Amino acid sequence: MLDAHGDIDWEGLLLTIKYGKCTPFLGAGACYGTLPLGSSVAKEWADKYEYPLEDSNNLARVAQFVAVQRGALRPKYEIKERFGKSSSPDFNDPLEPHGLLADLPMPVYITTNYDSFMVQALKNRNKNPRQELCRWNSVIKDYPSVFEEEPDFKPSVQEPIVFHLHGHIDVPESLVLTEDDYLDFLLNISRDQDLIPKRIRRAFTETSLLFIGYQLADWNFRVIFRSLISYLEISTRASHVSVQLVPLSDQATDGQKAKARDYLDNYFDKLEVNVFWGTGREFVANLRKQWEAFKVGN
Repeated sequence: MLDAHGDIDWEGLLLTIKYGKCTPFLGAGACYGTLPLGSSVAKEWADKYEYPLEDSNNLARVAQFVAVQRGALRPKYEIKERFGKSSSPDFNDPLEPHGLLADLPMPVYITTNYDSFMVQALKNRNKNPRQELCRWNSVIKDYPSVFEEEPDFKPSVQEPIVFHLHGHIDVPESLVLTEDDYLDFLLNISRDQDLIPKRIRRAFTETSLLFIGYQLADWNFRVIFRSLISYLEISTRASHVSVQLVPLSDQATDGQKAKARDYLDNYFDKLEVNVFWGTGREFVANLRKQWEAFKVGN
């Protein structure tokens, strides 16, 4: 029988964290309870704009419809308005994902979320984070970059980088939101790897990647892996990738989880993927417990 939370190599993960060789990826599930999930936003827009198809919970497709009907920037401005009205999480809550990650010795944080919660959490821990956008389209190609303004800058635990792979709400043009955005994003970064700064590319190939807040069927999750696959394949060392996934459903059986693992093995081929089955808060509770015990022994 499968363990309820999967098979995570905690010792290996904790060692990479200790030596600053772990890079977290944050997905929408990390904001659960604070920001609406994409499926909820999609359903609201589907009703508001009379979306005619059945997949009304698919944000990328509904956003594409809105963009075609009302203009390319309409869904991006709507996201900015919606997220701008939300309050920040309680970073002192021991089960809040951003707060825990801010406590850990990590020089680079990567997120596909549009919010600033990771930056806020790091500041809450008296760190000096730098916020960076992926300049994946021509509109934002000249957006300021710390790596250009300060060529000698090196991310550190005290002064980490928070890299927004899919944009930030303060710059609506940077958001990867519609189906066209996702396709353009993949096409552009495959043509020009320099759209992702060299220091961030190094994190892809030289560190363990920790995904928090993604679902197996999440479009963001699949696009990320399609984006990263070439980096992982050329890595000079064995890449240990830990993936935290929300359960398939509240009643997911061991058999369903086993089939999902088989799917992951086939999808990611030879990549080493460990899956934690549970909510973000469950994962954070486990990681915090493991980390506190690890610090005592080290």
